[in-house]
Amino acid sequence: MKLGLKIGLIALLILATSYAALGASSAGQNNESFSLNIFGNANMDNTINEQDINYLDAVIGGTKAATNLSDANCDGSIDDKDVELVKEIIKGDEKEISVIDESGKNVTIKVPLKRIVICHAMFAEVLRSLGADDKVVGIPTYMENYTTFYPDLSKLATVGGASNPDAEAIVSLKPDLVIVFGNWAQNLETDLKSVAPVLRLTYRPFSTMDEDIMMLGYIVGKNKQANQLMEFYQAPLNTIKERVSPLAEDKKPRVYLEYSDYRTQSEGSGTHEMLLMAGARNIASGLNTDPNGAPFVDPEWVVKENPEIIMRRALKADASCGYDEDNTTQMKALREKILSRPELANIAAVKDGKVYCFSSDISTGLSYWLGIVYMAKALHPDMFPDLDPVAIHQEYLTRFQMLDFNLDKHGVFFYPMKDVN
Repeated sequence: MKLGLKIGLIALLILATSYAALGASSAGQNNESFSLNIFGNANMDNTINEQDINYLDAVIGGTKAATNLSDANCDGSIDDKDVELVKEIIKGDEKEISVIDESGKNVTIKVPLKRIVICHAMFAEVLRSLGADDKVVGIPTYMENYTTFYPDLSKLATVGGASNPDAEAIVSLKPDLVIVFGNWAQNLETDLKSVAPVLRLTYRPFSTMDEDIMMLGYIVGKNKQANQLMEFYQAPLNTIKERVSPLAEDKKPRVYLEYSDYRTQSEGSGTHEMLLMAGARNIASGLNTDPNGAPFVDPEWVVKENPEIIMRRALKADASCGYDEDNTTQMKALREKILSRPELANIAAVKDGKVYCFSSDISTGLSYWLGIVYMAKALHPDMFPDLDPVAIHQEYLTRFQMLDFNLDKHGVFFYPMKDVN
C-alpha cells in the first residue's frame, strides 16, 4: 500500500479531525433514529438520563402516559422504585438491568458482569471495541482459527458451533450472560434456564446496529465507549450518505454483486444493503428467490443486465484474504478468473476493467461499515477525494480493536487497491 507509516500517522490525525467535523451534526441525528430497548428508558429515546426521571415523575403524577419501557424494574407497576432504579442506571450503580432483545423477549441481567460466553465472533469485535473483552470466557469453536484478529480471545475455551453451541460446555464456564446470534440455537434458553440469561442480538448492518451497540454498552457498563464507537463509524458513513443521496437513481452505477460463481446477493443480505449505502444500484434488486437473499442467476441474465461494475465478495475458501493474508496473489487470480469468463467478455464492467474483490473480513458483523467505505471510494472516486478507507480502517484497528496491525504491511481487503488508495 502507498501510505508510509509516518505519513499514515499524520493522515490519521487529519482524518480524525476532518471526519469528526463532517459527521458531528448528522451523527447526533443518527443517534435519534432508534429507541434504546432498556427498561427505564421511559421516554423511549436513545439514552437513559435525567429526562427519563422527569418522564417517570410525570407518569406517576398522571400527566403523561406510560410507555413500554417505563416499568424499569419490570414489577408491573410504575412508582418511585422505578425512579430509583433509573437513577442507579444513570450512575452505573444498578444491580440488574432489563432489556428487550432482538427476539422480542424481556431479558433481565445481573450486573456487573464478570463472565460472558459469546456464540458468534462479531460479539467479540463489539466487546473489544467497548473495552469489555476481558469479560469474555467462552467463544465459538471456529474463532480458534482467528489468531491474527483475535490473538488473545482465540485462545479461550470453546463452546461449539455458532448455530448449535454445546450447552454443557457453556455451563462448565459458569457464565453470567450468554450472547447468541439472532434466532440460532433456539433451545438454549431452556438448556441454560438455571445457569445464565441468553441475550439475542444480530448487529444486522445499520438497521439495529446502533441500538445493539448502545444496549450492550449499558449492559457491560461501557455506554460512554459505545457512544464513541458509534460517532467514529457514523462520521464517514454520514459523509457518504450526504454525497450520494442527491444522486438520481439513473446516475448511480449498476453493479452485479457476486457471492460465489453466478450466485448474487439481493434483498435480505447485508452485502446488498452495503452496496446501496455506498451509492450504487444492485442489478439483482427484486430477485427474491432465495430466503437468505443470495439467489443463483444465469450468465445470460448477467449479460442482458450489462452491469457497469462487478463486485465479488471473496470468502477465504475462494481466495486467501483478510487479516491472515499479506499477498494479493489469490485475490488477483479470483479477479482475473471473472475477467476471463468468455460469456462476460462484452459486458461494460469487464471491458472497462471495473471488477473488484473484497474480503469477507470487511463485510461481516460490526465491520460491515468498513466495507461500505471501501465500496464508496471505488464506486465514486471523484466524489470522495478526501475519503481514505485505509487510514480509517487503520484508526479503527488501533483505537478500537487495540491491535498492533500495520495495514501498510499486512492484510488484503480490497483488490485492486489503486481505486481506493
